[in-house]
Amino acid sequence: MTWNELGASKFALLTTYKKDGTPVGTPVWVAPDGDRIVVWTNPATWKVKRIRRNPEVTLQASDARGRPKAGEVFAGTATILDADGTQRVRELVSRKYGIIGALLIKSHKLFRGADGSVGIAIAHRPPE
Repeated sequence: MTWNELGASKFALLTTYKKDGTPVGTPVWVAPDGDRIVVWTNPATWKVKRIRRNPEVTLQASDARGRPKAGEVFAGTATILDADGTQRVRELVSRKYGIIGALLIKSHKLFRGADGSVGIAIAHRPPE
């Protein structure tokens, strides 16, 4: 699997790291955005807190429960996006996931407000 194929997959396992280096995997929806992969999430989640402290992450194709599928684990650097970037992520995820994605994002924004979600952009870090 390539980085671009990972962006086209339905789910990915996003792994972030605790202070002590312990990996924590979370299944997420992903969408391609040029050479980056973007994720939409709640800003109060632990994964966002861990990314703020350490932007190094990994991504791997998975099922909805986070069980990894066979394939490469990609190293990346995550960036938490501003309001404009988050709106772009909402649009990309809505487009990719169709009516379900659009309804979820619109209802989330309606009930939690514009600051109730955040976009994360992940740039691939090729192996050295």
